[in-house]
Amino acid sequence: MSSSDIFIGEIIGTALLILLGGGVVAAVVLKRSKAHGAGWVAITFGWGFAVMTAVYTAGSLSGAHLNPAVTLGIAIKDNDWANVPVYFAGQLLGAMIGAFLVWVAYYGQFHSHLRDPEIIRKPVEGAIEGPGPVLGIFSTGPEIRNTWQNLATEIIGTVVLVLAVLTQGLNDSGKGLGVLGGLIVAFVVVSIGLSLGGPTGYAINPARDLGPRIVHALLPLPHKGGSDWSYSWIPVVGPLVGAAIGAGIYKLAFV
Repeated sequence: MSSSDIFIGEIIGTALLILLGGGVVAAVVLKRSKAHGAGWVAITFGWGFAVMTAVYTAGSLSGAHLNPAVTLGIAIKDNDWANVPVYFAGQLLGAMIGAFLVWVAYYGQFHSHLRDPEIIRKPVEGAIEGPGPVLGIFSTGPEIRNTWQNLATEIIGTVVLVLAVLTQGLNDSGKGLGVLGGLIVAFVVVSIGLSLGGPTGYAINPARDLGPRIVHALLPLPHKGGSDWSYSWIPVVGPLVGAAIGAGIYKLAFV
């Protein structure tokens, strides 16, 4: 596959991933949405189906990595780094596009929700601005702020994901997700969300978290609050460390 195919495929696939994944969170969180209050199970299955849709759409173009952690794991497995920057760039741009489209699709709900007196939080004088009331639609955040635990949770979840991709998900070329592999990985993502998503919201994907967080910071949303940049490094570093560990385990145990 060419660099242009990889770049375009990762943009399209990651945009779909974030549009559908972020979309299910918006549907559950925003008050004027018909799915408001549907809960964590709806969110985890929504993200799983988002992975499946994105993989089957982009697979023929780029192998549908859709995640810098997956790209890093495959690069370590194959010792092939030539297209890693192209994958990363397409994934970040695609994630930003997907997050923007979530805002477009739920424009009225965002503005209604953020003007609700029960949602608007009055800032405490002298306090550092924390995450805003709709930031969770765009990016992840911990329920309990504990740096080592939050980082460990993201590392562990990504180890599971990368091991599943490398042992069960790759196509015949070993460069991307296959047809059956895409379905397997989608259900693995659901499993990670149900089992390990409680502490941090399971980013397990640096582009999925960083790209939408940038969009949240840029969007003209009323009373949107902060983008929680003090936490933002954890869902980037954690998945990359987890990917390296997962690929290392694969090379030690399965090769």
